[in-house]
Amino acid sequence: MYFRTILDELDVWSNSANRKPLILRGARQVGKTSAVRMFSERYDEYLEFNLEQKPDRDLFANDLDAKELLQLLLISRQRTGEGKILIFIDEIQQSPQAVQVLRYFYEECPHIHVVAAGSLLEIMMHKEDISFPVGRVEYRNMYPLTFKEFMSATGQQQLLEQIGSEPLSTPLHSLALKSFHRYVLVGGMPEIVQHYSEHEDIPALNPIYNNLLTTYTDDISKYARTKLSVPILRHCLEMAPFEAGKRIKYAGFGQSNYSSREIGEALKTLERAMILQLLAPSTSLRIPIIPDFKKSPKLQFLDTGLINYFVGLQQYFFSEEDLQSIYRGILAEHIVMQEILALEGNRLKKNCFWVREKGTSNAEVDLLLQHNEMLIPIEVKAGAAGRLRSLHSFIDLSKNKFAVRISSAPFSIDHIATTVGQEYTLMSVPFYQCSNLRALFEKHI
Repeated sequence: MYFRTILDELDVWSNSANRKPLILRGARQVGKTSAVRMFSERYDEYLEFNLEQKPDRDLFANDLDAKELLQLLLISRQRTGEGKILIFIDEIQQSPQAVQVLRYFYEECPHIHVVAAGSLLEIMMHKEDISFPVGRVEYRNMYPLTFKEFMSATGQQQLLEQIGSEPLSTPLHSLALKSFHRYVLVGGMPEIVQHYSEHEDIPALNPIYNNLLTTYTDDISKYARTKLSVPILRHCLEMAPFEAGKRIKYAGFGQSNYSSREIGEALKTLERAMILQLLAPSTSLRIPIIPDFKKSPKLQFLDTGLINYFVGLQQYFFSEEDLQSIYRGILAEHIVMQEILALEGNRLKKNCFWVREKGTSNAEVDLLLQHNEMLIPIEVKAGAAGRLRSLHSFIDLSKNKFAVRISSAPFSIDHIATTVGQEYTLMSVPFYQCSNLRALFEKHI
């Protein structure tokens, strides 16, 4: 097993004075169960229940209070109940009774640490009108492996330690870019990364990619609220990798005849399953960042490795060294978003990108992040600073004094001006450091 950063967040949760039962959210196959099992090594006793299995589900079907249920659970696993105890309830969406009993663990057995998860958790909450006890549970999100986790899993610990310092020497910079390039090709799905770390055989990964995508497709009937929505959901899932990284229109999505309402409902269902995310545009020039849901969103798929396999992009990684040259630069922006979603995933506000749609002078900045009282525009680019037309439009309109460019260039901080003379500081961050953005902001702003 390899380290996942969610373990640090679980440590914080475990040591919290006001700890509540934790709901771990994430798409199927991102490693939720494996992470909890790794975390369980910190405990004296660990009890795991999979509610897809009827015997485990039946344990929660009785009308017992938390203390009685705890005794039943301990007996079922032949545990003594001594020391520090972690209970993991997997696939909790299969039992509304188990969902409701979480509040009683919080109120009556606060010394017991409880984590719950479910691959279809968000779907069933919406479909079956299951609600978690308000104020009695807390949440964490989990995503595919980040680049740092990928490096750790593939035995690049020494290089990983160097990446935390900026700028790197030219040889280390080249080595880090090469590693990031391979990460974009392979992606961050745990089963894929584990197989790659053991064999470093890209073609051998394709059956695993196919099985993962088949798993998501097979779940469609579980996502659907009606039989009529099944083909629409399947169409959206199959077309999402082709539309990833692009702004989309609901009506006719994926060259279909489906209506805006039908596609909108299907994509939002897949978003609840955390297979994709719809990033909203914003016209905000200062905080707060207000999303504009009337404008076309940008589609973010679960993992770039799955995109490469599904769309047929793998071969280009062996002939192109610059991410901006692959798939018209869409993958470069997509992987940065994937990294930042994992970085920002437990913040309440969804990420937005900036747009100005005004006649022939349209502009688009890839991401807006709020840091303290600042609104920071972020562009994913390969070109020189002078070609950052959209970023300069934002700077001119907002009078902002700080911006970020993420590219293959080494780390640097430059004081430059837009074409109309608006001065600002541009921090250039290499791809492999984009998950360090918050730390870089703290250090350099």
